[in-house]
Amino acid sequence: MSDPTGTRPFAPFEWMLSLRYLRSRRKEGFISVIAGFSFLGIMLGVATLIIVMAVMNGFRKELLDKILGLNGHLLVQPIDSPLTDWEAVADRISKVPGVRLAAPIVEGQALASSPFNAAGVLVRGIRSADLNKLTSIAKNLKQGTLEGFDTGQGLAIGRRLADQLSVHSGDNITLVAPKGAVTPMGTTPRIKTYKVAAVFEIGMSEYDSAIVFMPLPEAQLYFNRAGDVTAIEVYTTDPDRIDRFRKLVTDAAQRSIFMIDWRQRNATFFNALQVERNVMFLILTLIILVAALNIISGLIMLVKDKGGDIATLRTMGATRGAVMRVFLITGASIGIVGTLAGFLLGLVICLNVETIRQFLSWLTATELFSPELYFLSRLPAEMDPGETTAVVIMALALSLLATLYPSWRAARLDPVEALRYE
Repeated sequence: MSDPTGTRPFAPFEWMLSLRYLRSRRKEGFISVIAGFSFLGIMLGVATLIIVMAVMNGFRKELLDKILGLNGHLLVQPIDSPLTDWEAVADRISKVPGVRLAAPIVEGQALASSPFNAAGVLVRGIRSADLNKLTSIAKNLKQGTLEGFDTGQGLAIGRRLADQLSVHSGDNITLVAPKGAVTPMGTTPRIKTYKVAAVFEIGMSEYDSAIVFMPLPEAQLYFNRAGDVTAIEVYTTDPDRIDRFRKLVTDAAQRSIFMIDWRQRNATFFNALQVERNVMFLILTLIILVAALNIISGLIMLVKDKGGDIATLRTMGATRGAVMRVFLITGASIGIVGTLAGFLLGLVICLNVETIRQFLSWLTATELFSPELYFLSRLPAEMDPGETTAVVIMALALSLLATLYPSWRAARLDPVEALRYE
């Protein structure tokens, strides 16, 4: 619908005036500086929010993939009696639709030592066929092989543990378990030397430095578990829908069992990640809010400075709506261009975040993302389309809302009063 003056909304002259007000001239230099800071604030706010949320999403996804790649989605433990029928139970559970692996394990703690160093480890006894189905291990071997794993007395150890003990594939390490043979003098530690058959690297320091895989029969002998196992690790095709597998696995076990799923085993860790993510979102949103407030202050100053221009436009026939749209376009341009620039900056950094990290580490000669502290050997970034869209829409909405009051104030300006003081 056209104005009574014959001009339509968002006519070319409105755009011309708006963009002219954005250009820096000596008289309005300070206002243009405020507009520049508003633009930078929105751009950096949007980019920072996108980058931080992407890194936290990538952090969660990488950790989840690595944790669930090594640990079962369901841990089945015996109740009342030892798991001596583990072969039959594992076979029945493995036939449940959606279960891709049911791996019986024997777990125990030990001290791994070499002539150079020693470290506490978690020894996990597992069958060779099951270990080969754990792609996080089988596809990430750095040295040695898993062939003949069941028949020998070789171990598969993590890369960080191998570095700590200064050993390679083919070298020997000694395991010391606190509970060994029972003698008249008491329980003596069990000490045995094993050959390192393979060295793997998952990329999660906690596992690469503390997990040792041992053939299941050997682990049963070493930890005095002849005839039974500690638990059965169950891996499913859909860990996010683990609840539907609980009843199916219970029915398939056909005995008294106690089950813990991956959410219960890692609840504290992932809840802490979620809380941190939400808090970071709120804090970083304040950056965009501050930039939007800068737009308000900049436009109010611009309206005050351009009082004479507004009065002249009104006397020449410009409607209040036209004046309001001029300043609306001026403020919205800062917000829209700043948001799009922030989105592009965030996208570029997210796609190259690991390269940037390596460059900054080289430049500062420091480790910016220590695997010992953050568990992962690389900095991940996973942009969520819905989340990124929400950030962009929020920034655009705040920017547009910030322009409404100054634009309304410009439209309400009395031309007679404005011209009186010119």
